[in-house]
Amino acid sequence: MRTSRLSEFQRDLASLSHDIRTPLMGAKGYLRLAQDEGDEAGRARRLAAAEARLDDMGALLDQLFAYAQANDPDLALDLVPVAVLPALADVLVGQFPAFERRGWEPRVDFEDEALSADADAEALARIFENLVANALRHGAAAPVIEQRGGCVTFANLVADPAAIDIDRLFERFYQGGGARSSAGAGLGLAIVSQLAAALGATVAASLEGGVLRVTVELQ
Repeated sequence: MRTSRLSEFQRDLASLSHDIRTPLMGAKGYLRLAQDEGDEAGRARRLAAAEARLDDMGALLDQLFAYAQANDPDLALDLVPVAVLPALADVLVGQFPAFERRGWEPRVDFEDEALSADADAEALARIFENLVANALRHGAAAPVIEQRGGCVTFANLVADPAAIDIDRLFERFYQGGGARSSAGAGLGLAIVSQLAAALGATVAASLEGGVLRVTVELQ
C-alpha cells in the first residue's frame, strides 16, 4: 500500500512538473523570438503569445491553490442561505468573453429561480466556475445548465466521448484521453468534488450519447 501511494505521488509530481514547464518554456521561447524580431507588429504578436502562456501558468497556480484550500482539513466554511441562480449568473457573466470567442450562448433552465441552498458563497461560486471552465475547455458545444429540485446539472457535448473515463473524472490530475493541457492540470473537477463534500453536497457525472453531465446536489 505504501509503495502504491509513493508511486501515485511520484506520478502526480511528474504530471504537475510537465504542466508547469510547458507554458513556462512556451513563454520563454516567444520572448526569445520577440528579441530577434525586427518587425514591430511581429514583436507585438510574439509578446502577446508569451503573455498568453504566462496567463496559462497563472490559471494553473490558481487551480493548485484552490485544490490545496479544498483539501485543507481545517477549512472553515460559512454556511448561510445562498441564492443559487444569481451565484451562477455572476460566474457566467465573468466568462462572457470566453463564450463570445467560441460563438456559444449557454442555456440556463431553472425550475425554481428563487432556489437557495445552505452553502458558503465563495465555495459555491468556485464550484460553478470550475464546471463552466470545464465545459469551455473540453466541450464541443455550448453547455446547458438545468436545475431540478436541489440538483444543478451542467451538460455539454464532448468531441471524443471514448477518451473520457467517467470513473476517474473527479481524480486529481486526471485529464481525458491522457493529453496534458497547457491551460490546466486536471484539478478543476477534483476541486468541485472536494468543495461539494465540504458543503455537504454530492456531485456525480454521467456520459450518454456524447453528452457529459455533471450534477451537483445541494442541501
